[in-house]
Formats: sequence, structure tokens, C-alpha cells
Amino acid sequence: MHQAIDLEALCAERGLRITEQRRTIARVLSDSEDHPDVELLHKRASAIDPKISIATVYRTVRLFEDAGILDRHDFGDGRSRYEATPEAHHDHLIDVETGKVVEFVDPELEALQRQIAEKLGYRLVDHRMELYGVRLDRED
Repeated sequence: MHQAIDLEALCAERGLRITEQRRTIARVLSDSEDHPDVELLHKRASAIDPKISIATVYRTVRLFEDAGILDRHDFGDGRSRYEATPEAHHDHLIDVETGKVVEFVDPELEALQRQIAEKLGYRLVDHRMELYGVRLDRED
């Protein structure tokens, strides 16, 4: 389901000054197939540029989040995890044993959420859904 998003181009569109270190962090995020936390982002970015500090990664993700080009998720494991703000809406299923995040889209579920909002007297403008589970085929 992962679709690469060019964070570097989004920075330019939003008028963000792009330093070399921000460019590296943006590329790491754009290339991420998972939802990395700051520590993992730092590990990946510093493998490319050893001068990148963890503080720089924290400042950069906060800047990208404030600019609306990065989404922060708290999947209940105590760590904020990040992904480029997707062009198309999707929801998440989190494996509580491994931390793996599965992205999914379900049109029936989307329609049901709109119907529920309407029944309650609202027009749905946005939502975020996170499901938590364990694999059915796991060995006990």
C-alpha cells in the first residue's frame, strides 16, 4: 500500500528552507516503507550523514509536522512514529506483538463512518482509525 511521497518537493512547495540535513531526513522519510520513530530515523539518516544529530531529527520532524507534510502516529507503544502525509486516506492495523503497521483502505468502513456521523448530526470532515490485533495464525 505504501506510496512514495516526495517530502523534499513538498518542502519547496510550502516554502520551507531545505538544508542538506533536512534534505537527508526528508529522503529517508520518503523512502521509508514503515512508520519509523525518531531514533530509527536518526539511525537511517546518520548512516548517510554522520553529522546529523538526534536533536536535528527531532526539530526536523516537528517542522515537517507543523507544515502538514508529515503525520505523527501514536500506536500505543510509547513512541511517536512518522509517515509522509498521504495523498489518499488510509487506516492502520497494528500488530501488538511485533509493532508491525499494516495500512488498509475499506470503502464500506468509510461509508459506515460517514453514516454514523450523519446519524449523530455531523458531516464527517476527517478521521483516524487504528485497529490493534494479534495474528490469527500465531503459535500459542
